[in-house]
Amino acid sequence: MIQLEVFQFNPFQENTYLLWDDAGNGIVFDPGCYSYEERKEIKDFIIEKGIQMKYILNTHAHIDHVLGVSFFQTEYQIPFCLHLKDKPLLDDAGKRAEVYGFPHYQAANVDQWINETERIQVGEFDIQILFVPGHAPGHVAFYLEKQGWVIGGDVLFKRSVGRTDFPLCNHADLMHSIQTQLYTLPTETLVYPGHGPKTSIGEEKQHNPYVKA
Repeated sequence: MIQLEVFQFNPFQENTYLLWDDAGNGIVFDPGCYSYEERKEIKDFIIEKGIQMKYILNTHAHIDHVLGVSFFQTEYQIPFCLHLKDKPLLDDAGKRAEVYGFPHYQAANVDQWINETERIQVGEFDIQILFVPGHAPGHVAFYLEKQGWVIGGDVLFKRSVGRTDFPLCNHADLMHSIQTQLYTLPTETLVYPGHGPKTSIGEEKQHNPYVKA
């Protein structure tokens, strides 16, 4: 069985997801922990549960989603995975950190470039990669079919969608990504977004005011 814990980190209230299986294999998605207190919180949880960290998987590289990547790389000696098309955002993260008031941001280097033709498999994890650009050029979502979960980043929110007024965003691409990659999943699929509460594919197809099925 795979378990999930959500942490809200940094002033953007970004959702960092920690998942682990019965054997203790752990994956962190979009680590946004910046302060000492935030990093201690998730580190203590990992120790308490006896989790052995295996991967850092990022949906995209906006600053609020990468603030804790270097910490996880250093603390657990595990690979950081990102889609190649998000490299410009990662390269720009240092400048964004200054703009948004994160003077102690530590840049991270990608260990493994991933794309939608691959799967992440370790322990009980079998994760499909969905390419969902729009909010970011290399944005991906991570689909755990057996669990009926999507770690979706900033694409689809509860009755909302990701912003497209940032550099390298594209609104038409975002709408297309949601309709062709997410709305085609089973209606009961739970969506765990980068901010705010979880939702379901069925609920958004029926009630999302920005993109209908």
